[in-house]
Amino acid sequence: MADWIRSLMEDGGYLTIALLMFLENVFPPIPSEVIMPLAGSSATNGQLSIIGVIAAGSAGSLAGALLWYAIGKMMGDERLRHWSKRHGRWITLGPDDIDKAENWFKKHGTKAVFLARMVPTLRTLIAIPAGIFAMPLAKFIPLTFAGTLLWEGALAFAGYKLGNRYQQIEHYLNPVTTGIFVILVLYYLYRVITFRSDKA
Repeated sequence: MADWIRSLMEDGGYLTIALLMFLENVFPPIPSEVIMPLAGSSATNGQLSIIGVIAAGSAGSLAGALLWYAIGKMMGDERLRHWSKRHGRWITLGPDDIDKAENWFKKHGTKAVFLARMVPTLRTLIAIPAGIFAMPLAKFIPLTFAGTLLWEGALAFAGYKLGNRYQQIEHYLNPVTTGIFVILVLYYLYRVITFRSDKA
């Protein structure tokens, strides 16, 4: 797979990197822990610049986050409340839970959006409540881009420094990514099982 991605990058350059990172944010077929270190290592031969790699990856990630933000915005908190009354168990939220989530997001949303961009899986999910609870784009975009730039920049720069040994990054981060995903799935299942319909 790495050879295929590298070939795409050689043919499409920065545009391919941006597109791959956009897809990684929309539906993660290939995690950024693979894409960005590989893109960074590709910059060691001088065909791409490390600054361009980081910029392209961050731009693609931001575009993906904006798509999820737009989906959350179109859904809105009123529609979410309506869904919670009909399908509360499966979205694991009752109306009271949504009120609590909205209050929490108003207090901690700024930090959450910035920090979640550096956490696998959460970096995609955080854009949805930002849209649902109508975080202003003037705040969402800079926070998302700053967190993305730090994460993607660190991955790309590490790949750039490691060169052909860039896969070491994936080796160390894969267990973390898998662990976070498993925890989120288990937490969701716990919420489904313990959900009380009288809250809806």
